[in-house]
Amino acid sequence: MPQLLQLDSSANRQTSVTRELTRLFADTWRRRGPDYTVVERDLHRDPVPHLADAELHYAPRLRVSGVAVDPAAEAVQTELIAEVAAADVVVIGAPMYNWSLPSTLKAWIDHVHVLGTTVPFDTPDQPFAGTPVVVISSRGLAYGPGDPDEGLDHTVPPLQQVLGTSLGMDVTVVTAEYTLASRIPALAPMTERSTASLDAARERVQRLAHDLGA
Repeated sequence: MPQLLQLDSSANRQTSVTRELTRLFADTWRRRGPDYTVVERDLHRDPVPHLADAELHYAPRLRVSGVAVDPAAEAVQTELIAEVAAADVVVIGAPMYNWSLPSTLKAWIDHVHVLGTTVPFDTPDQPFAGTPVVVISSRGLAYGPGDPDEGLDHTVPPLQQVLGTSLGMDVTVVTAEYTLASRIPALAPMTERSTASLDAARERVQRLAHDLGA
């Protein structure tokens, strides 16, 4: 059965744009048929712990001789890696927090990015290679070409590097811009652009959820 892994990291449980869009993706995925299943992991409601030991960055065979890691911590890592391995498609809600990633999402990345297990090191293996992953990011301003804050997006590029370049996944990015236009008076002139950006993101999310995967 085609399986979607849905990851959310927003601390906003009520009006989060990324939560709305990941939910829309998952709902569209389910409408493709009864065999289309969803595994949900909410990284804010049920946070992944910070990496307990630096040796967990490495496959067991690559760890420092004589150093033992906490079996419970290793079990968490194994579970998270298995969820990605089982997924036909992954969708990640990645709002911009202080020009960067939510710490909950970073903790998840640190668990699944493992040299010699999910990332090439002493072997060329990339077990997640080719798996489609849709990164859905929201931001209060805009950071694209020609925008005043161009180049200050430190949310999407790290995810493209880790998920795409290192893990070999097939990364697609969907962004919703000026999401604070209705909340911050100074951004009110950007309300029209905010609405258009969100409408475009909704349309693209539904199209991707319909087309990607088995």
